[in-house]
Amino acid sequence: MDCPAVYLREYAIDDLDRLHALTWQPEIYEFLPGWNVSREQRGEWFVHYELEENARFIHAVSEGGDVGGLRLRLGIIEKSSDEFIGWCCTGVKEELPVPEREIMYAISHKHRNNGYTTQAVKGMVEYLFQHTKIDSLVALAHIRNAASMRVIEKSGFRFKKKIKIEDESYHYYNMSKPLSRPREDGRPV
Repeated sequence: MDCPAVYLREYAIDDLDRLHALTWQPEIYEFLPGWNVSREQRGEWFVHYELEENARFIHAVSEGGDVGGLRLRLGIIEKSSDEFIGWCCTGVKEELPVPEREIMYAISHKHRNNGYTTQAVKGMVEYLFQHTKIDSLVALAHIRNAASMRVIEKSGFRFKKKIKIEDESYHYYNMSKPLSRPREDGRPV
């Protein structure tokens, strides 16, 4: 998925070390607890779950777009350096009623405040709405994570309510797929 200054792509095996290093940045694990696991655990998840599920998601898209509960995990790559600088993912949020599909993301502290995350989220949303049967998405931001709230709002999500998950408070946002309007000749736009 091509965006102005970054692009999104499926994880590659060579991304493992960079992904692992990013999960240990305090600015990331503060709001994504449980992501900063050992290198061995990250490798196990990466190889046996994340890469395999990405392949199943992409296959489901090629077969008509019914991705069900599959997750998609993409790397955010800075175009000018071709560096893996973060991730943008989608999956059904287990703590929310089905079928609440969430958009989640993180970016290296070195690459914040450049609009990269907003570009990535917008790219992911556009891809999901154009190529899958997904018609609504949610995004969550911890109430202390003002930067994430800005990304979500700039990406077009609308604040709906505050919720609690595991005794932590979050802002809950959602977005629906735009309805296509018929053209004057009656065909969809």
